[in-house]
Amino acid sequence: MPEEQLSSAAPVPLARSLGVAGVLFLTLSVTTPASSVFVIVPGMLQVAGTGAIWATIIAGLVCVATAYIYAELSSAWPVAGGEYVMVAHTLGPMAGFVMLGINVFNNLIFLPVAGLGIREVLVGVIPSLPQVPTAIAVVGACTLIGLLNIRVNALVTGLFLLIEVMALLAVTAFGLIDVQRNPLNFLTHPVMAMGQGLAPASLTSIGVAASIAIFAFNGYGAAVYFGEEMHEAPRRIARSIMLALVFTLVLEGVPLLAALMGAVDLPMLLASSNPFGDLVTAMAGERAGQAMALGVALAIVNAIIAWVLACARFFYGTARDGSWGRPFDRWMTAIHPRWGSPHLGTLIVGGVGMALCFLPLRLLEVWSGAGLIAIYAGIAVAAMMGRRSGASRHATYRMPLYPLAPIVTLIALALITVATWQDVEEGRPAVVATIVQIVIATAYYLLVLRRRKWQAVVPTA
Repeated sequence: MPEEQLSSAAPVPLARSLGVAGVLFLTLSVTTPASSVFVIVPGMLQVAGTGAIWATIIAGLVCVATAYIYAELSSAWPVAGGEYVMVAHTLGPMAGFVMLGINVFNNLIFLPVAGLGIREVLVGVIPSLPQVPTAIAVVGACTLIGLLNIRVNALVTGLFLLIEVMALLAVTAFGLIDVQRNPLNFLTHPVMAMGQGLAPASLTSIGVAASIAIFAFNGYGAAVYFGEEMHEAPRRIARSIMLALVFTLVLEGVPLLAALMGAVDLPMLLASSNPFGDLVTAMAGERAGQAMALGVALAIVNAIIAWVLACARFFYGTARDGSWGRPFDRWMTAIHPRWGSPHLGTLIVGGVGMALCFLPLRLLEVWSGAGLIAIYAGIAVAAMMGRRSGASRHATYRMPLYPLAPIVTLIALALITVATWQDVEEGRPAVVATIVQIVIATAYYLLVLRRRKWQAVVPTA
């Protein structure tokens, strides 16, 4: 192993204390179904109307394919660094570090974006709630919780997740109390809001909504970040990934279908920025709507806690590989003797997240770019190259019907990229931001890390 990596290659290892359920709770908290339903899914309804059902089915198929890829590669490399380790061991160190660079941006920016979004959820409950101070306080509090033992955090996020599920069950129940329309009509005659009425949903609008749905379902692959703290991870982590996806699809898809079936005024529901909150308020009153908003805010807090945990472990992996130099590598690999957490790395992640809360939300969203497209594409290619070269032959899980899953994923990503690029106001700047991230990561590797013979370390224990 290169001399420059020796100091960061032998830190105290993360303790294995999680089972399938613990990793599942943490991963579902990252996907945060409730906040996806209330914050992201309304965009699908505004774009494609009841065509959102077709969009959900299409996105679900793409996510199943991608989950199979994650499951196979994670069983081969259940390492805290996640995707960049998979890519580095199949496509080479430079490609691996480019993936690392994209993840650095996306992982860190999630915290302030989620924190700043809490005010938007609670504005109907607390109109005077300040956005930036609230975001800083929430990210800071979640960081402190993230310092605790991973099993304690799995329990905390599991309890919060239970509240999320109850909120989504309530939405489903309110939608099904008085069914207004046959759900088969959503497939045979999808419609979208047009002026004060309805018009047939176009294939383009359904395609755009499908890209939104893929983002709403994202997070199931985060299980790999907890792989080094999971008992028998190579054999069991694929199960956590697939279960996380199944629960996510059900918890987000069923409330959407129920709300469309039970909407009294369908055009109004499709045009609303808060359709599910409006449904609850209409069926159970204003207090119930406010309680639901608090539940969604709690879901976002839960997601921030889970992401602080995942992000700290990601940086633990990057520091073990000697990516940043002293003293940062030493700080981010330090393990608390009692809590077993990468405590200094957790504080660094939280501190950066709090500092980023001072930046405009729009700028942060652009910086996050189209990173998810690049990440999914990277692991799809890694899966195929791993099979071809034999690098992933030791994987204990093998995806069915190979190479169908990576091919489906790459085709879907190509179509989404074209649609994203055509969106001049938001999509194109996002793609450009991701290209800039790739250029920066490539330059850092070529100028700094190549001479150190950087590589992604895989722990032996």
